[in-house]
Amino acid sequence: MSRTASQGRETQETTIRIELDLDGSGQASCTTGLPFFDHMIENFGKHAGFDLNVFADGDLEVDAHHTVEDVGILLGSAIGHALGDKRGIRRFASIRVPLDEAAVECILDLSGRPFMHYDVNYPGEQIFSDPPFDPQMMEEFWRAVAMSSGITLHIDLIRGKNTHHIIEASFKAAARAFRDAVRVDNPDGEIPSTKGTL
Repeated sequence: MSRTASQGRETQETTIRIELDLDGSGQASCTTGLPFFDHMIENFGKHAGFDLNVFADGDLEVDAHHTVEDVGILLGSAIGHALGDKRGIRRFASIRVPLDEAAVECILDLSGRPFMHYDVNYPGEQIFSDPPFDPQMMEEFWRAVAMSSGITLHIDLIRGKNTHHIIEASFKAAARAFRDAVRVDNPDGEIPSTKGTL
């Protein structure tokens, strides 16, 4: 069974295209006009083991919010589409991932019930890329992913002082949790729910 998705989304603020293969080899590319965000998305694809291509053209002259949130919306939608009826998947996953002094925990349930808990505080500074990147947008990104994919997602900062390290640890933690949760490990292809559906 192919667990892939190719989706596009166009509004007056952004134009976005995403191609996703849940059973890929971690080949990821991202072009949004936001180099730091591109790097994080590519980290996500790499560590999730997804083949992931993202292109976004957004109104960065206003700010980066529309682009970041809309990429999250479409990425979540693509993940949900690629999962299909979720037969045989592990469904649940949790992990703590460090990056130097930072450590972030991600807990994930491919539940069909969208919910997000996000408890990550940053020292306050922007990421000094070109253009600068506001770390507050990360909560909006992950909320968009969770809501549009229909998953339960918890991301908690355990400790950390460097904003770059905290954000990157959160992307790697989410990636590894997704990698574990989407894995097909039930040879009978059962849906992992007493309801018989997710």
